[in-house]
Amino acid sequence: MAPAHHCPLCRQTFFCGRGHVYSRKHQRQLKVALERLLPQVEAARKAVRAAQVERYVPEHDRSCWCLCCSCEVRKHLSHGNLTVLHGGLLEHLASPEHKKATNKFWWENKAEVRMKDKFLISPQDYARFKKSMVRGLDSYEEKEDEVIKEMAAQIREVEYSRQETVRSVLEPQAVPDPEEGSSTPGSWKQRNRVSSSSQQPSDLDLPIAPELDWMETGQPLTFTDHQDIPGVGNIHSGATPPWMVQDEENSPGSQQIGPSYEEFLKEKEKEKLKKLPPDRVGANFDHSSNTNACWLPSFGRVWNNGRRWQSRHQFKTEARNKQQSRKGKT
Repeated sequence: MAPAHHCPLCRQTFFCGRGHVYSRKHQRQLKVALERLLPQVEAARKAVRAAQVERYVPEHDRSCWCLCCSCEVRKHLSHGNLTVLHGGLLEHLASPEHKKATNKFWWENKAEVRMKDKFLISPQDYARFKKSMVRGLDSYEEKEDEVIKEMAAQIREVEYSRQETVRSVLEPQAVPDPEEGSSTPGSWKQRNRVSSSSQQPSDLDLPIAPELDWMETGQPLTFTDHQDIPGVGNIHSGATPPWMVQDEENSPGSQQIGPSYEEFLKEKEKEKLKKLPPDRVGANFDHSSNTNACWLPSFGRVWNNGRRWQSRHQFKTEARNKQQSRKGKT
């Protein structure tokens, strides 16, 4: 009997020796696994001539599974706050360890020889990638310098506009001459005094109202005295606030808001009955109707074992006993 052989691609143990690698199932699993890795390798090959450098983000920490080496490999190469896309995968594909593991994998699994070169990076291609990476770093630094210059120009523009706003606010404004304009308080008082003296009768000598001092310094203001309604208090005098006073129309005894408690219970019972099946026995029974004492059910009693006529006779006997007990009491 051949020794046991565990296939990592098929994830099974076989006892047919090395002949399993030639089976149709193994070759199909091998093809699917290589096609899963091939797009990532092709994307890395495109970065050999034009390396892309970007700012580091947590998504650049992704890794891919190398089928030949049976290990995880970092997909991108990060240093500080910069990331070279596909740099980690290219570095691994160009390593001699990967080349040795690829040759072993191809020999053990009997894969197609013409596909082996697609999963290897030659030293010349890796040297070309290093040169393109240097050019990518220089272009990235130039772009960053341009962005910094644009941000600095925006900051200077905002600072200049802020200083202009502060300067316009702090500049002393020109004080108008009171003699030139006619809207000053002094001219208004003289004009008011002349107009009032011209309107008054000449034969009446009324005393002139004294001028207030606060009218001289600022704009004239009008004072309105406290207006208290006689017989009605306010919150300052200890009276009940108007929002706490109940109106006669909205008093609790005059009108009831909402349904009563009895109506609420009836509605609750209706809601319970709605949940029951509509075709149940006694669903259409009118509980408000008056039933006669001679009414008999068409089915036997629940707690009795027997025929229906026995229940009917028992019901009549109980009704007769009740009538006799009532007559005896009266």
